Amino acid sequence: MVLFSFFKNLRVWKMKCFSRYLPYIFRPPSAILSASCHAEADIISTVEFNHTGELLATGDKGGRVVIFQREQESKNQPHRRGEYNVYSTFQSHEPEFDYLKSLEIEEKINKIRWLPQQNAAYFLLSTNDKTVKLWKVSERDKRPEGYNLKDEDGRLRDPSMITMLRVPVLRPMDLMVEATPRRVFANAHTYHINSISVNSDYETYMSADDLRINLWNFEITNQSFNIVDIKPANMEELTEVITAAEFHPHHCNTFVYSSSKGTIRLCDMRTSALCDRHAKFFEEPEDPSNRSFFSEIISSISDVKFSHSGRYIMTRDYLTVKVWDLNMENRPIETYQVHDYLRSKLCSLYENDCIFDKFECVWNGSDSVIMTGSYNNFFRMFDRNTKRDVTLEASRENSKPRAILKPRKVCVGGKRRKDEISVDSLDFSKKILHTAWHPSENIIAVAATNNLYIFQDKVN
Repeated sequence: MVLFSFFKNLRVWKMKCFSRYLPYIFRPPSAILSASCHAEADIISTVEFNHTGELLATGDKGGRVVIFQREQESKNQPHRRGEYNVYSTFQSHEPEFDYLKSLEIEEKINKIRWLPQQNAAYFLLSTNDKTVKLWKVSERDKRPEGYNLKDEDGRLRDPSMITMLRVPVLRPMDLMVEATPRRVFANAHTYHINSISVNSDYETYMSADDLRINLWNFEITNQSFNIVDIKPANMEELTEVITAAEFHPHHCNTFVYSSSKGTIRLCDMRTSALCDRHAKFFEEPEDPSNRSFFSEIISSISDVKFSHSGRYIMTRDYLTVKVWDLNMENRPIETYQVHDYLRSKLCSLYENDCIFDKFECVWNGSDSVIMTGSYNNFFRMFDRNTKRDVTLEASRENSKPRAILKPRKVCVGGKRRKDEISVDSLDFSKKILHTAWHPSENIIAVAATNNLYIFQDKVN
């Protein structure tokens, strides 16, 4: 039974695979199928569409950023847009070493955030554990020739040998996409950065680590303002850490941050410079009957997202996705079970550290559907209007181009049907932590380890 009318013909658009030794070349499906293992550096760590959906950026554990661009509309098929192809690739972060603390700083890209396009160039923020960088991605299809003080090889000429002045001219050249770092925002975080969020004023952004949130101006790299600080005077009294933070999509003074205790705080920067007192506090009382050894761990929020309208907040913990109304703090208005069948597996998930996995969640463009990841390369979708849900799989075996995805079901106990998979057969090493949804169309990007899958609705 197909549960989503607009996704009943969900089809594979493109599958990409990163290679450590061929970092900017994607192998064909036949080569992907023959690859039995992947390098740690190739694992995709973040996925993000830009504001128009024309570009899609991915970051990996090797510090690389790969940008895909959507092909222009075909004249032969005007109703079907083109595929996403590689547009630009660059090394965003390099591994570093903090000699004062004897600490290695990984090059892994934790988050990517796009800025709205103001001119022909594109701008994006990327961050690893310590440093945020602002990148400019621009095209160049002309080059100047006929310099007076330089020869054709770029070497300076002897002024005494110049007998005539020339007017430099622009000559056509092959299109080249350049990525240049415009700003580097460093030395402001003691702990690992887990979130960055661009403000709706497009002049500032914030970066959050485990205990602090800093506010930056895009033009100032050597100074930031600390707007949240939950570090206690005695670290032995520490009871929670910040797990995610995001600005309100329309109100530049408002932001939220979530904690490892399963709480969400809404802050207003108009009240004070340091937002140590929240404006609203969202928390759902725990059911005593469900209390267990793992309750605190699975209640930790791994992602928080404002809806596009700004009316709702979505949070993801280990087992559920919850939707909160900004006007109701005592409980969520919607709760969706992502993989409730794992409750009986929490002990083994704790032993293999999977219980600490941080799953992300995303809205579709109209805030009517929610998507988040699970194990065995499964990802889940929940329709808020019909309350129906579907489980789909992003795998190399069943993802031939233009193939229609079939819903998957997990069997908890008893007799297993032919099209079901047993909960004991789930592969916990295959997990979908990062997903993205096109801002206006039914196109989704799913990162499964070192593979990027792009799916689209057939009607598009």
